[in-house]
Amino acid sequence: MRITVFGAAGDVGSRIVNEAISRGHKVTAVVRKPEQLAALPIKSIGVLGHADKLDDVIKLSSDQDLVISAVRPPKGYENDLVSITDSILTGTSLVNVHTLIVGGAASLNMPKRIQGLEPNTVLTEPNFLPASVMNIAKACFKQHKMIEQHASKKWTYISPPAMLQPGKRTGVYRLGKNELMYDDKNNSHISMEDFSVALLDEAEQPKHQTSRFTVGY
Repeated sequence: MRITVFGAAGDVGSRIVNEAISRGHKVTAVVRKPEQLAALPIKSIGVLGHADKLDDVIKLSSDQDLVISAVRPPKGYENDLVSITDSILTGTSLVNVHTLIVGGAASLNMPKRIQGLEPNTVLTEPNFLPASVMNIAKACFKQHKMIEQHASKKWTYISPPAMLQPGKRTGVYRLGKNELMYDDKNNSHISMEDFSVALLDEAEQPKHQTSRFTVGY
């Protein structure tokens, strides 16, 4: 497939690019800064572009089979995530290309065994999220709500578990829908490498079009 990845220089985006290349896909890796181009894999097509500019999205999505959004605004600009995602969805819909969106866990429901008297999401569960991630969590919550109401229906939203960190690629993961996933040791986690495996599996064999899914160990 011909795949465009926005946010290709990020922790998750770079792993998505590597996973896609390893599967033989032709990847256009979009970054914002010229100095980021040198760090991209040799087999990728590195280009400069801004996901918040509709013209750039249209140009870099045209004639592609899929667009992947792995964009994460820098600290202090978390609220830009909603408008950037809207730009990507609007642009890709205009050229009739499906978009896979790397989202957040904030809008996932907490498992019933963990909830108190009131059902909560990851964002609203008392004392669950540290203060250091509250701004991006709120932005991801708004992002998911915006996507559900967007005019475009050519999207898939993938939420990570509570912990998404660099690690090993095992190729093993479990799928979920709208509830935060835990393993048998009561950990909610997955490596960025296996998260990318799950995302590319969905890209190659779509099962969650116009919906959200989540993954975990």
